[in-house]
This record gives sequence, structure tokens and C-alpha cells, in this order.
Amino acid sequence: MKPRILLCLLLALLAALPGLAQTEIDLSTPAPTPEVAAPSAPELSAAPLLETAPMKLPCASAILVEPKSGQIIFEHNADAPRTVASVVKVMTILLALEAIEGGRVALDDEITISQTAAGMGGSQVLLDVGEVQPFEVLLKSMIVGSANDAAVAVAEALYGSQALCVARMNERAKELDMTGTAFVNCTGLPADGQTTTARDVAIMTMQMITHPMYFEYSGIWMDEVDHGDGRITQLTNTNKLIRLYDGCDGGKTGSTNEAGYCVAATAKRGDMRLIAVVLGAEKGSVRFDTAAEVFDYGFANYRLYPVATRGTKVRGELPVVGGDRAGVPLALDGDLTLLVKKGDEQGISLVPSLPESVEAPIRYGEVVGSVDVVVENRVIARIPVVATHEVASKGFGNALRRILENWAIVG
Repeated sequence: MKPRILLCLLLALLAALPGLAQTEIDLSTPAPTPEVAAPSAPELSAAPLLETAPMKLPCASAILVEPKSGQIIFEHNADAPRTVASVVKVMTILLALEAIEGGRVALDDEITISQTAAGMGGSQVLLDVGEVQPFEVLLKSMIVGSANDAAVAVAEALYGSQALCVARMNERAKELDMTGTAFVNCTGLPADGQTTTARDVAIMTMQMITHPMYFEYSGIWMDEVDHGDGRITQLTNTNKLIRLYDGCDGGKTGSTNEAGYCVAATAKRGDMRLIAVVLGAEKGSVRFDTAAEVFDYGFANYRLYPVATRGTKVRGELPVVGGDRAGVPLALDGDLTLLVKKGDEQGISLVPSLPESVEAPIRYGEVVGSVDVVVENRVIARIPVVATHEVASKGFGNALRRILENWAIVG
């Protein structure tokens, strides 16, 4: 039989096979590169490292978090609904930073102050109706001086009104899984129905500090705003920890009769950053002292430890049933740096959680199992394990494909 006639017969037979009739094989081009699955993030336990706080906390609620891993060292009434006064502005600041990064607004955009913004009570930078200020000045006044008038001016500049800004604040809260939060205004001034939790404050603070621009203003201790008419307003940072606590470079304070004294602060020492949230303290000094004590404990007792690197090979191969090869090589699909108690690094163990075998076909990058990161008999994290080779199903159809591909190469 002539080679061309044999090739035609083989192609006709392939088209008649169940499940393969719609598959076209181009013999003139090489097989495409296997599609790589999207990287999977390690799954961290949401449980705090300590079941109870290691010190007495003279406040209504608190939480200590390491933002790189998202691990909670300890918490105290972290899900209790609270009013937090001007700490609400963390979300307003976050939206402003995201708008700048997204190109919706520029630092040098000139903003005309409305009567609504100028009429805000509480902490102010004393903006006048019709005054024009660069967006940067409003952002700085909000971050450093917790200015309510600047916050409303920012809200109006970004969304047209404070009401529309609040709608976006609540939408963003849902996106961040802040399940205990409801915003009513962008300032934190007393309002019925406006509540959040220590956990949610930590979540939005973690998001806020992912923007490097924030730190260009958060560490300013004193500054001034020129109103352009001869008036100068002095700005003094409401977060005294940036001056009093070694490593503190940001945060947000708030206080009202209902909320008590609150602070969400962040500090960094070496390569480790922490976020401390203290809500409902009886005095302003107590919130700062408590946050400092919480920071001290975290920095003294914990460190960041690199546990795993994406691409690290898993020993051996996982058996494959019905494949064109007997096994598939595996690798970790996640970088993992954990917060661990100093001295406990050697107590970390990696325990594979893999099936006895997998069935073909297997895609390159397909998740086939995981590795549990265990500390003190507790699973702290779970790292996905993926296949690093494609395995096709073994059968007549695949064998025929290989014959045809080899025929094309030989021909």
C-alpha cells in the first residue's frame, strides 16, 4: 500500500474515534506549549498563633498582625462591633491612594473646596469655601492631621459626593472581606449604624500600607498648610507613636465619647513589620502605651522565617494511572514566609498530603495535592503541589497521534 493512501486511511480512522472527531491535528506545526495553570497561593490558617493575649489589654478590643503573611499573633474581642471615630479614614485614605495609582486623580490636581467640606466639625485643617488646594495637600492633611474637611473634599473630588464615596467604601470593604463593617461617612464623625471591628481595621490597614506613597506622609510629625490668603494652618500628627516608638512609621488614630480612644498603628524593625490595633481605650495615652506594649511583645518574640519557595521539587514522582508515562514529577506552587516564635524554627515540619496516584490526563501546572506546614501539631499553612510535566491519556487515540506525528517528522 502506498504511504499516502495509508496516511489517508489513518486520518479517517482517527476522525471516527469517539471523542476525537472534533480534534484536528496539524502535522505541519509542532505541538503547542502546554497551558500553565495560574499559580496557587499557600493557604494560611486564620487562627491566631496564641489562643489568648500574653498581657492584660486595657481596651475593648485589639489585634496584632504581621501583614506580609497575614498571620495573627493574638487577638482580643477582634470581631466585636465597635465605633472607631477617625480610624474610619483608613478606608478613605486607601481609596485616595488607589485612585492616584489608577490614574483617576493626580497629586497636583487642584480641588475647589465645597461648602459641605468646609463645614465639617471635629479635626480640621480649616479649609474655606471656594479655597483651592492641590489633591496632595488634602491627602496629607487627612493622613497627618486627620482633617475631616480634607476627607470630605477628597471624597467629593473622587466620587462627586460623600454619599457616593461611602457607597464605594462599603463596596471596597466587601471586596476585602471586611464582614463586620458598615460605613456611613468618610470621616468617622458619630453616625448611627457606622461600625467596624478590630479585625476589619487590621485588614484595611494592611491594604493601605501596600501603597508606598502612604509612607511619604504618614511619618511627618509637623507640617503646615498655606491657604493662599495669608492664613497658615499647622499640622501635627495625631499618631504620637511615630515620635515615641522606635520603628513606628504610620497609623491612624480616632477618639469620640462613644468610640473611646483608638489607634491602628504600624511599625517596622529589620525586615519585619507589624500592625497593632487598639480600640476603646479609656485615655489617649492608654491606647498608645498598649499599642507599644503589643509591638514590644511581637518584635521580641517572633521573626519571619522562609519556609518554602515556589518551584522546589518534591522528591520522587506521583504514580499516574492510564497515562503515557508511569509517573509525574511534582513541585511546590507557592512561596511561603511564616511568622514563627524565635527558637521554634527547627520545629517546623512539612507533611505531604498527596493521593496514592492520579489519573491521566494531567496538565502541566495542575494542582494534585498539597504539603501541610505543621508547627506544634497545628497545621499553620498548606502549600499547593503541582505537576511539572504534562501526562496524556494512554490509549489507541494517543498512540495513533504519536504515529502520525512521527510520520510527519520522518516524511
